[in-house]
Amino acid sequence: QVQLVESGGGLVQPGGPLRLSCAASGSILRINVMGWYRQGPGKERELVAAITSNGRTNYADFVKGRFTISRDNANTTVYLHINSVKPEETAVYYCNADWIYLERSTLYDTWGQGPQVTVSS
Repeated sequence: QVQLVESGGGLVQPGGPLRLSCAASGSILRINVMGWYRQGPGKERELVAAITSNGRTNYADFVKGRFTISRDNANTTVYLHINSVKPEETAVYYCNADWIYLERSTLYDTWGQGPQVTVSS
């Protein structure tokens, strides 16, 4: 069992920083990958960035070096940071976690609630 609780988002000014966090809770399990997806108005959900338990990262092409994904030392919380947010970053941002129970080999996938991020003056 994994529950993802997201925080951050809301109304963000253009050019300002954006920082999202996603905290995972559960027991007797291992989280292999945590990442961020987003879905803009009239668009399909797309991968933004992902990070594995050993720190390997994967970024979407549109990031262009502006986004940073990171995890805390306990690997229970994942962060997404944008130094200078643009209007096209307006979207619903979803946290995602791929995980397994220690007793099983079955892969599970859990999604966060997906708070809205609106970039506007």
